[in-house]
Formats: sequence, structure tokens, C-alpha cells
Amino acid sequence: MVYFLIALLVLVMLSGAPLFVVILSAAMMGFYFADIDLSIIAIELYRITETPLLLALPLFTFAGYLLSESQASERLIKLTRVFFGWMPSGLAIVSLVACAVFTAFTGASGVTIVALGALLLPALIKEGYDEKFSLGLVTSTGSLGLLLPPSIPLILYGIIVQQMDIGQNFTLTELFMAGLLPGLLMIIILALWVAWITRNRVSEKTSFCWQEAVDAVRDAAWELPLPLFILLGIFGGFFAVSEVAAVTALYVLVVECLIYKEINLRKLIDVMSDSMQMVGGILLILAVSMAFTNYLVDAEVPLHLFEWVKENVDSRLTFLVVLNLFLLVLGAILDIFSALIIVVPLIVPVAIGYGVHPVHLGMIFLANMQIGYLTPPVGMNLFIASYRFNRPITELYQATLPFMLILLFCVVIITYVPWLSLWFLEP
Repeated sequence: MVYFLIALLVLVMLSGAPLFVVILSAAMMGFYFADIDLSIIAIELYRITETPLLLALPLFTFAGYLLSESQASERLIKLTRVFFGWMPSGLAIVSLVACAVFTAFTGASGVTIVALGALLLPALIKEGYDEKFSLGLVTSTGSLGLLLPPSIPLILYGIIVQQMDIGQNFTLTELFMAGLLPGLLMIIILALWVAWITRNRVSEKTSFCWQEAVDAVRDAAWELPLPLFILLGIFGGFFAVSEVAAVTALYVLVVECLIYKEINLRKLIDVMSDSMQMVGGILLILAVSMAFTNYLVDAEVPLHLFEWVKENVDSRLTFLVVLNLFLLVLGAILDIFSALIIVVPLIVPVAIGYGVHPVHLGMIFLANMQIGYLTPPVGMNLFIASYRFNRPITELYQATLPFMLILLFCVVIITYVPWLSLWFLEP
């Protein structure tokens, strides 16, 4: 019955039905044939509302939408260009840093391409960078930042795993700390490769200008404290994650609507509606998936899966190789939110059985999903960039391939050097 339900879930999903309908139907059928009262699904819907971390999700999402609808992207590029643009390959480094920061705060890779791509791509080409390289850079770096706080996928992973009885507890603060070094590793290695590959580029030499720096800092003065809310508030232990989310949302609201005055009341209502529609969709899928996960646990699917893997995979090293291959394929056919909700409850118990810490697993999972944004046939960044820049999708495949290989190298390091994700747990 279990395998029939999973096959049915995949079949209906491929037919185009909404994801929450597919999962809910599978959960209802599973509980019905197991003679379990369907009220268990309503209980799961209520249980998800009691999760303390849940409050952070809509607040950070709202703040991210506000930033994406304002001119914060232009100020961010101006600021990073002043401080990094004078370096060799400076504008390429600016693109990396700006996209990573913007994606971390908005939580949406596609938003970064739409908001920053129109500014960065013409600037890169004008600066003398190869057009194919520039396309690949802007498209690929749109997914950077998903491992950095307060990334929405990071929060969602924490919520999902904390609903499971896995015997290894962790806080969202620890998850945020775990993402710092892997996220920075990807940015630094990409920056070094970009600097090397463009070392012979001929362009006008620019120098650091103090007056431009002062002007850029003055323009972005109200937005510069935002990272401090995260770093000092959470990591300093002054606030809980939900409190930091509330302060961040309120601060961004005041800055963008009352100080910069870039979002009027009409636009604010649209932003609130759009951001909460996204959150509502995530929460609905999350709630019904928790019910389906409960059925899978009752049917001992994770246990059987672990036993099957144990029979065919004889070491932790081999398991991590198979896990990465599986996640790369998964990222090519599912978007990151669907993958989180459907697959995480299944692989977490198996990974723990091989001695993989759930926080480390989260970094491996999200790092692979970043590459999924660039992997055909469902690579979301490829389609968004194709539409945004009016380029054929095949051209973007070729342009992003070198960047994807660099990110794959980073995934290998993140996978086999767990210290990068668990440094804060060291005695």
C-alpha cells in the first residue's frame, strides 16, 4: 500500500495537480486504509501552528518582499561596487556579493535575477566582460545566499526537522550558524575562480574613491544595520529568532515606506498580499506533508528505507556519495520548497542512521538544491533568466555550466568536511 501511494503521488503530481492536493490525498488514503481516524490530519494542521519558529517565516518573507520592491537592490550594487569595484575583476565580485546578500534576505533566487539582473548584466558587458560569461555569472549567482541567514529555505528545513522525533535537537540559531561557513565558502571559491578566469580582461582601471564611498554609505545608511539585526540579535543571544524577524520586518517597513518613501500604501497592500500568499501556500503544503510524514512513520517507511540502504550501502562515505547523486537528480526535477517538504522527512532518519548530523545534512541538502536551480530540465534560474534577458535556454545551459561545476566542487567540500557546518558544536 505504501509504495502504491508513493507511486500515485508521483503520477498525480506529474499530471499537474497542486502539490498540497497530491500530498493531502495520499495522506487521507493512507490513513483510511490503515483504519486510522482522518481527524489526525486536522491535528497535524493545528500542531504546525504551535511551532515557535513558525512566526519567523512570514515576517522574514514580508521583509524580503519589501526589499525586492524598493530600490534597495540599486543601493546595494552601488555600495558593493564602491568597496569592491576597484579590485581586479571588481564588478564580477560585486555581482557575487550583491546577489548572495540579496538572495539571503529575499529568500528567492528568481527575485534576485529579476531585481539585480537588469542592472548587473548591462554593466558587466559595458565593463568589458564576455557576454556569455556575464550571462552565466548573473544567472548562477542568483542562487547564492540560500545558506546564509535569514534564508527562507533554511528556516523551512528547521521547521520540518523539528517536527520529527529524531533524537537530535537543534535550534534555528544553530542552523543559521551552520550556514555561514559553507555559504562563504561558495562565494569565496567562485570569486577566486572569477578573478582567475577574467585576469586578462582589458578595461579601464578604477581606483577607490572616498567621496563615492561616503555617498554610497549615506544612501544606504538606513539599510546597513539589517545584517546586524541577524548577527548580533541571534548569534549574540539578545533576541529569539522570532523576535529578530519581527524587528527586521518592522524596521524594513519603516525604512522603505516612511524614510525612503519608495513604497506607497497601495503598493504596500500588494506586497503584503503577495508575500502572505506565498507563505500561505508554503504553510498549507507543510501542514499536509506533516500529516503524510506521520503516515509514513506509522507504516515504518523510513525504517524500511534505512534497512534497504544499509543492505546496499556499506559505509558512511558511500552513503554520502549516493545522497549527493540523489539530491542532484532531485534538484533537477523539483523546486527547492517541494523537495524540502516531500523528501527531507524520508532522508533525515536514514542519514542519522549513518551518523550524519541533521544540521550537516541540511547544509548538504540546500547546497545541492542551489545547483538544482541551474540544472535542466526544471532549473528555475535558467527559465527566469531566459525570460528576463530574452535569451534561448540552450545558451544559458552553456553559460552556467562552468559555474555549476565550481559549485559542485564546493558541495563535495561541504559534504566531506562536516566541520564547516558543525564548527560551533566543537568542544
